[in-house]
Amino acid sequence: KSISLKEIREKKNYILLQNTIDNKVILKRFQIQRGSTDPNNYKNLGDSFLKIYHTERLFGFYKGILPPILVETPKRAVKFFSFEQYKKLLGYVSLSPGVAFAVAGLGSGLTEAIVVNPFEVVKVGLQANRNIFTQQPSTLGYARHIIKTKGLGLQGLNKGLTATLGRHGIFNMVYFGFYFNVKNIIPVNKDTTLEFWRKFGIGLLSGITASITNIPFDVAKSRIQGPQPVPGEIKYRTCFKTIATIYQEEGFFALYKGLLPKIMRLGPGGAIMLLVYEYAYSWLQENW
Repeated sequence: KSISLKEIREKKNYILLQNTIDNKVILKRFQIQRGSTDPNNYKNLGDSFLKIYHTERLFGFYKGILPPILVETPKRAVKFFSFEQYKKLLGYVSLSPGVAFAVAGLGSGLTEAIVVNPFEVVKVGLQANRNIFTQQPSTLGYARHIIKTKGLGLQGLNKGLTATLGRHGIFNMVYFGFYFNVKNIIPVNKDTTLEFWRKFGIGLLSGITASITNIPFDVAKSRIQGPQPVPGEIKYRTCFKTIATIYQEEGFFALYKGLLPKIMRLGPGGAIMLLVYEYAYSWLQENW
């Protein structure tokens, strides 16, 4: 049985929405906490769910949901459109297909990061807020506050841009490079259902591998864009210095905080995005 584009879109939208609601707040809270000495420390995934629900109630899991909703469509459009454009440009350079996919992915990630970074600054700030939902500032109010007090530059609405470039650049490089290289190695299945699951499995591994690879930059981005340990004192300022500080003070595994919720979100979500991209791209080539 062939799977229609409508069914794929419905599955993608459901999983991405659930992952956005359930995991993004948890992920950011894990990444901004500073070890067992942090008074707001979460012991594990279950503990974080219970504490957030107990202190901030159900809507605490929805903090910062508006920025991802606003940026999700242009973000994905930029990701896949720029990937195709970079791939075409690299066709004029003598690179192997495997390397070309990875480099095109890197370019698409860097381009995507520039678009999403202002939204990330607002989102992280809202998700780090531990007040109950009704007491925290609105998304637009918080964005205006950042612009008014810090401006649009690297201390304001574009804070942490280098870490965001690293996060998206490395993720897309591994994500696209792994998917298309492995897909070309594993034979195509003539059965359409099995072929769907072949692509889904490779996409799932792509999302997981990319998440593991880029998470140190994600942790650094959260620390830079989130609240600083001492109010009025900027401890986490630049990407690589932040990574070095976290490693020195909290150890190697601190750079992988929030990995489980990240994998839960970007593993299946990344697989479905690639499937939608592949089937939609194939349909457009046949009909346009």
